[in-house]
Order: sequence, then C-alpha cells, then structure tokens
Amino acid sequence: MSDTRVKPQNTAAFHGQAVVSFALALGATGVGIFQLEADPWVRAFLGIAVLYLVTSAFTLAKVVRDRQEAGQLVSRVDQARLEKLLAEHDPFEKL
Repeated sequence: MSDTRVKPQNTAAFHGQAVVSFALALGATGVGIFQLEADPWVRAFLGIAVLYLVTSAFTLAKVVRDRQEAGQLVSRVDQARLEKLLAEHDPFEKL
C-alpha cells in the first residue's frame, strides 16, 4: 500500500478571496436590508431569510464536500488493492 497524500486543491489566496467575498456579500445584504424603507417586521423577516439561506448554503457545501471525500477514499482503497495484486503477481510463474 502506498503512502500518497491527497494534495490540497486550493491555495491560501483562493481561500482568502472566498472569505472576503462572502463577508462583503453578507455585509452588503445586511446594509441593504437595514436601509430598506419598510416596517421593522419586514426587515426582520428578510434578515431571518438571509440567515437561513446562508446556513443552508454552508450545509449544502459540507454535504457536497463530504460526498467528494468519500469518493476519493473509496478510490484510494481500490488503488491500494490493485497495487497489492500487481505486486504479488508473478507473470513468469508456471501454472
């Protein structure tokens, strides 16, 4: 079995850009709701809706990531089994 490690796919700059983008989008939405000329209950409803949308997006991203990681693990196990079979196989062995 090999000790190959899964390489990280995202750079620190990409991660930082995603965090800043998320913070700006959430902040802009919050300011927009706060500045909206509507009753307080309407703004509160929109604020709760935005929070629900954000938590749902995080949950969806986690489920997609977990499913992808599970697929990689199965693929690595299958690769290890194949490597073991190939290492044990002697093509010059008489039958």
